[in-house]
Order: sequence, then structure tokens, then C-alpha cells
Amino acid sequence: MQHDDRLIVALDFPTLEQAKACVVELGDAVSYYKVGMELYYAVGSEIIRFLKEQDKHVFLDLKLQDIPNTVAHALTVLSDLGADMMNVHAVGGKKMMAEAVKAVHEAAEAAGRPAPKLIAVTILTSMDDEQFADLNYNNTIAEQVISLAKLAKEAGMDGVVASPKEAAAIREACGPEFLIVTPGVRPAGSSLDDQKRVATPAGAMQNGSSHIVVGRPITKAEARQAAALAIVEEIKGV
Repeated sequence: MQHDDRLIVALDFPTLEQAKACVVELGDAVSYYKVGMELYYAVGSEIIRFLKEQDKHVFLDLKLQDIPNTVAHALTVLSDLGADMMNVHAVGGKKMMAEAVKAVHEAAEAAGRPAPKLIAVTILTSMDDEQFADLNYNNTIAEQVISLAKLAKEAGMDGVVASPKEAAAIREACGPEFLIVTPGVRPAGSSLDDQKRVATPAGAMQNGSSHIVVGRPITKAEARQAAALAIVEEIKGV
């Protein structure tokens, strides 16, 4: 069975048992999982240990934002869990992001292991123009996303979380090695749920995404493994 590391499945479940059952059902079709706030706050590091025992990659999606010292110390602790990717909010600022990068790399060096990738959240994919206007920024969503992506790169971050709609512009602005992890990915015909700025899996990849995050179209499917393999087939060769 052929998986693709570019597909990250979101384990948005309230219990460890539900998350484990999904991972077991998906089997070798999926190699990378996102653990977000709902699941991590419910079960903590136990889910990370389980996924690592299954030889899976883990994106720990906690979206940290606080004063630089607090974020740095939090990431030092989280680094010990063994996640392959973690994130912070880009609006925390350049100093916060730079301190985050320093902390993650120092923790990895002290432990004698590779540093996890550290990426910055730009503008949430659930936000549309009307919601964005409430924030009173002087630019558009796309302009703000590019500005934050450039700031993240300057701070030493490995990449960003952004909508597939902005992926092409980020790729042009930040170069070929910069990670662009895109939620808001929906196979053709799927419900948009609470996502606003979306694309199909192939469309996201063609726009420049390095990874796509897919949740409900797989985890809520009647045949989860088939749903995941259909997406893998769609992005193959893109």
C-alpha cells in the first residue's frame, strides 16, 4: 500500500480510543498525522507515544503564542515528545519566532536528535474577507499572509501554515525549500465545513504546497482507508 508523506491526516478526536481506532483503520495508507488542541488537551503526550510506536510522523499543532521566553521554554518541553513538526503563531512576532527556533534546536542538540520542523501559522483558513475586515489590518488576507511568511523566514522558521490559495505567492516569495503546510484542502464534492479558503488536494500541490492537511473528508468517511488512498492517488506525480 502506497502512502505519501505529503498527506497529513488531522486526528481531531476527543478521545484516545477514537484516535487510535482511526490510525489502525488507515494502516499503511497514511504516514503523517496532525495532533491538534482537542486531542492533545484531552490525552496529552500519550497520543504522540502511540503514533511513534506505529512509526508515524507527527505534526503537533498547538499554535503557541506568548512572550518569547514562555514560548521558547514551552517548545523545549514539547521537543522531548518526539514530534516531527510543531508550530507557533506568526503574529507573535519575529523575536518570538527566533527564540522558538533557537530553543528547538538547542533542545535537539542536547538530546542528540534532529530538530523538529518549526512552522508559523499565518491567517487561519476558516477566515474570510468579512471576518478579516474586523481585525482592522490595512491590507488584504493575501498580502498579510505573504508578509507573515517573509517574517517567519527571516526569523529562521522552516515554513508556514497557510491556505492553499496563498501557496503560490508564498512559494515565489520564500523559495523552494520553505515548507508550506496547507489546511483547507477538500476533495472535489466534499463539504467545506468551517473552511473558507480551500482547494482540492491536487490543486493545493500545484499551487506550491509541500504538505496538505486533511481531516473530516478522511476521518468522517464511511471507508477511511479508501478516502485516504484516493487523495494519495490524486497528488501522486504533482
